[in-house]
Amino acid sequence: MRPRLVVVGGGRMGTALVGGLVAGGWDAGSVAVVEADADRRTALAEILPGVMVTATPMAADGAVVAVKPGDGEAACRALASTGTSRVLSIMAGVLLERLEDWLGPTVAVVRAMPNTPALVGAGVSALAGGRGAGEADVAWAEEILSAVGQVVRMAEVSLDAATGLSGSGPAYVFLVAEALIDAGVGVGLDPEVSRTLAIGTLAGAARLLVETGENPVALRSQVTSPGGTTEAGVAKLEANGLRRAFDEAVTAATERSREMSRS
Repeated sequence: MRPRLVVVGGGRMGTALVGGLVAGGWDAGSVAVVEADADRRTALAEILPGVMVTATPMAADGAVVAVKPGDGEAACRALASTGTSRVLSIMAGVLLERLEDWLGPTVAVVRAMPNTPALVGAGVSALAGGRGAGEADVAWAEEILSAVGQVVRMAEVSLDAATGLSGSGPAYVFLVAEALIDAGVGVGLDPEVSRTLAIGTLAGAARLLVETGENPVALRSQVTSPGGTTEAGVAKLEANGLRRAFDEAVTAATERSREMSRS
């Protein structure tokens, strides 16, 4: 039976996508995963029961390319030979123009940059359609990525900036968690207690942002009483250049993404 979707690449992100789609109501038998590594194929058969796992691509209604960029050309050319008419690429740094060249003029191509929280269904993906991708093609790609989180549409020229912010952003948050844990230990907390407090605080603050929909400036003001402990802490962060550090981090990651795209 012709699958509804073929995912080329059975790594963490490809596996998360398939798992999210099946959990969201897709029939497992309508999805296939193409994976070159035999040991990984064996593992995928257990991780994704009912999903077809194979070494070679096949014709499908659509396909996702979730391999490393260095393997992208071979994967795309193999897909093109199957007659698949829609392809979503989640490879970092591979431009639509290059994807369209590899896949041919009859394939509608969409490019996206998901981030690692997609592994737990809480990702955010930036999405851009190619020259031959119509509204239906972009909506199709959006449906797939929505299985693992939020999706934001944009022009391809903005994808590098999205990579610098949301693609690399989880690492910035993890670094903040490390710093908070170390700071807690520095003021006398047990390491495990400090870890629980720091991670719980980050998770709770993020949940407040999401569930209230309030501006972060307003939420910060609500917990920053004049002359209080929070005001003292925030003043130190501002004085030590927290905003500048994040600005420079996002800028550096954006520029690196642009360099990777050019190369």
